[in-house]
Amino acid sequence: MALSLADLLNETHVDLDLRTRTMTTALQKLIKLLEVDEQIRDPGKFLEQVVAREKITPTVVENEIAFPHARTELVDRIVLGIGRSRTGISFGPNGERARLIFLIGVPRQMISDYLVCVGALARLLKDAEVRQRLLYAETPKEFLNALRAPQEDRF
Repeated sequence: MALSLADLLNETHVDLDLRTRTMTTALQKLIKLLEVDEQIRDPGKFLEQVVAREKITPTVVENEIAFPHARTELVDRIVLGIGRSRTGISFGPNGERARLIFLIGVPRQMISDYLVCVGALARLLKDAEVRQRLLYAETPKEFLNALRAPQEDRF
């Protein structure tokens, strides 16, 4: 059965008020959201993996959006934590600021599913109207509905 973007969206995994200036702290907060319902077996180790990947291959920020991620044995399925920052959080070597952060944990064997997932999100987020709805959504439900509304990409 194909996995859909909607399958990854969970209101409890969304923080619409990330108040931090650093990438690492933002990632910690998003991981904590996933930790609540045991989406990640070892949150501390997962954070280390994401930060290590960022040092080797920094996330490219485009349209104030970042997709930090790690391929890991610490998750059994693709997991997604989403954060929004009013002022933006520095990512990458040039310190570009991301206001929308989509943290993804991917089982090692699911690389093609991950690429399809990120592709679906990237296509959706190219739409300026969708980005505006995400930036001004007042609740996690409203935020996720803005992601669901344009399409139901299957991967």
